[in-house]
Amino acid sequence: MALISLRSVSVAFGGPPLLDGINLQLEAGERLCLMGRNGTGKSTLLKLITGEINPDGGEIFRQQGLKVALVSQEIPQGLTGTVFEVVAGGTGDGHDHSENADSWRHHQAVERVLSRLKLEGEAPFETLSGGTKRRAMLARALASAPDILLLDEPTNHLDIESIEWLEGFLLKQVRTLMFVTHDRAFARRISNRVAELDRGSLFAFDCGYDAFVARREELLAAEITRQALFDKKLAEEEVWVRQGIKARRTRNEGRVRALQALREERRARRTRVGTARIQIQDAERSGKVVVEAQGATFGYGGRPVIANLTTTIISGDKVGIIGPNGSGKTTLLRLLLGELAPQHGTVKLGSRLEVLYFDQLREKLDLDKSVQQNVGEGNDTVTINGRPRHIIGYLQDFLFTPERARSPVRILSGGERNRLLLAKLFTRPSNVLVMDEPTNDLDVETLDLLEELLQEYAGTLLLVSHDREFLNNVVTSTLVLAGDGEVREYVGGYDDWIRQAAAVAESEKQQAARSAPPPKSAVLPAGAAAPGKPAKPKKLSYKEVRELEALPERINELEMERETLHLTLADPNYYRTAKDAVAKVTARLAQLDQELAEAYRRWEELEAVRGS
Repeated sequence: MALISLRSVSVAFGGPPLLDGINLQLEAGERLCLMGRNGTGKSTLLKLITGEINPDGGEIFRQQGLKVALVSQEIPQGLTGTVFEVVAGGTGDGHDHSENADSWRHHQAVERVLSRLKLEGEAPFETLSGGTKRRAMLARALASAPDILLLDEPTNHLDIESIEWLEGFLLKQVRTLMFVTHDRAFARRISNRVAELDRGSLFAFDCGYDAFVARREELLAAEITRQALFDKKLAEEEVWVRQGIKARRTRNEGRVRALQALREERRARRTRVGTARIQIQDAERSGKVVVEAQGATFGYGGRPVIANLTTTIISGDKVGIIGPNGSGKTTLLRLLLGELAPQHGTVKLGSRLEVLYFDQLREKLDLDKSVQQNVGEGNDTVTINGRPRHIIGYLQDFLFTPERARSPVRILSGGERNRLLLAKLFTRPSNVLVMDEPTNDLDVETLDLLEELLQEYAGTLLLVSHDREFLNNVVTSTLVLAGDGEVREYVGGYDDWIRQAAAVAESEKQQAARSAPPPKSAVLPAGAAAPGKPAKPKKLSYKEVRELEALPERINELEMERETLHLTLADPNYYRTAKDAVAKVTARLAQLDQELAEAYRRWEELEAVRGS
């Protein structure tokens, strides 16, 4: 039985229905990726499933006691207290941690999620930035262990390390999931089913993301052919009716009625949202060397953010910048652009640079002005590639209708604000383009177009992004902030960096092994240090820290399985029906005892190292 079923569900907000009689079932174990253009109703569908809004028509059936958690794009108002209290509120836990096993597990779940998402549990929630608040809401939903987890653009504002952790967490710990994302790599790894909202209809595909893309293209091609045949028939009938009906016969009257039906069908057709037509204006070519850094260092309060950076960026290079949140990516950009002077070393800029900056925080938009005013700045026309264009027509290339172009920026969605900033920036020519997280909230079609534009862009590109596929498809080299201010340079995109970094780490490991001194003949007692060298306290590696955090949950799973098998063997009826299965259950019990003993031993061993 499905966890939740939607039957002929419709929702409208004054215009054409967002959802027009859609049907959907979500079964346990499904990980459904919901695709669709910006504004097609994806967030509305998620709110229907949670019960936050009710449908205008149709029915929604939920299993009794169904628990649903939603992480929306907007931060709920009125949340106060520490981050721990806000996250624990999703589990019904709070700070009253008694000896109750369920309370202990809830507390551990909260602590584990806070650690993975790099959240400080004692920090006041009200003082957090918007991105950190969003991560806290994600932690709140994850800690509640819902039957269905709903995520609306979960990878926004997360760095690559957090995204990869989230992928692993969802695959291992969340059984049933429905999510909206523009991150194609995330969708490819997580989803086992895909649905698309298009012009009020929902089309579900029982396949992964790549197969969905292929099938969707086939359906769109078939739709274009079908509509072309329909339009041809309608045109032929219009020609016939304009020639006049030669006789009042039943056959001709029926043909007129059929023509009226064709006209009505054509009027009711909802055309597919167009594709943005974005152009980047090229400025005069810059000098061959755009940026040259030698030993550049910059920091705050005596702590280096960028240390000993040496790199040369040539005209036409497309450079990706990768690093965890807070690692200094924006500082690195400002250093490369000459906005910050290095405290040590040098940074030299090339000649004839015309820089455009796509700001992650969208600070270049005036929220109180209209879309048209933000782009035109008091003018009715803009100059594109040397030719004047009316602002309304120019904005239509970026999918803004005339009505939307006159709306204040404050009411726009995140994706619309991204498109508007692109429209505003590209009214100016450039030969250096700086983009700080340009993919947030953009739909897949616009992402594809932006990728093509950047690939063909003749100037120099500096790109900060956590979108792995976008980096793979666009950049030719990467600067990776590796921690402690170190910046390493690699050829290629994200996957190339992972492959090269692994090869470098393996080479360094082999080099260290070759240069290690040969072992002395004298065998030291266990735990003793070499003469004259005090023993260094051992620290847990990153992998061991993760292992230690996972052990309590692993032990709990093993104990629950052992208890279930003991109850099975305690049932007299089982021996009459199971026959040969009894031996397998007994063998599994013996194996469980061994696994539990090893898990407890390993837990004690790791805890001893951490406490040393």
